[in-house]
Amino acid sequence: MIFYIQKSKSIPQKTVILMAEVVFLWISYWILFLQGGDQLVNWNIIDFLSASSVRKAIILVFSMIVFLRTGFMLIYLLKRKIPWGEAISVVFGFVFYFIGFSILVLQSNKAIDWFDYLGIGLFLLGSVLNTVSELQRHFWKRHPENMGKLYTGGLFKYSMHINYFGDVLWVSAYAILTRNPYSILYPVLLFLFFAFYNIPLLDSYLKEKYGNDFDLYNKQTKKFIPFIY
Repeated sequence: MIFYIQKSKSIPQKTVILMAEVVFLWISYWILFLQGGDQLVNWNIIDFLSASSVRKAIILVFSMIVFLRTGFMLIYLLKRKIPWGEAISVVFGFVFYFIGFSILVLQSNKAIDWFDYLGIGLFLLGSVLNTVSELQRHFWKRHPENMGKLYTGGLFKYSMHINYFGDVLWVSAYAILTRNPYSILYPVLLFLFFAFYNIPLLDSYLKEKYGNDFDLYNKQTKKFIPFIY
């Protein structure tokens, strides 16, 4: 976890991530609205095309919003070093989000209904939880009197890792809009990754850095899902 301490612009890594996202966005558009869907049928990757233009457009808009949010975080918010291993894993994740969900939605022939509106609401909520919590922490840490202190306010008072919970919500929203049962694997695997790998690793670093302040925060605050876990 030494990279959490090191400050770096990590320009090559950030450039690779953003350029890869641009490519994946184009591939998503090709799959959803150009000849990509027909090619997938020809290659026997999927059996037929039936998704409405509205459903496909929502998936593409989701990806565009995620791209803008990611760019904002990388360029404005993230000041620590990004190891190449982390950068590659992020790129790998966006293959599933931008391209994977674009493929999975193609065979959904259901009309847009209340369940999809729920998905859109989850996407917006997850995006807000993730980005707003990061912004709150960013502005708090800019004050000199808060240097070296553990941030426990804002949205982080409801969950120690509310930003990760937001990620799970907006990924779940993708899964809902595809109406494909295989899509549930994405948010489930992401939840398991956060709960059993990323969060314990980060908590170990925070415990070492903040000591008793972290112990008190850990005792009083839910770990991941507000009011539940």
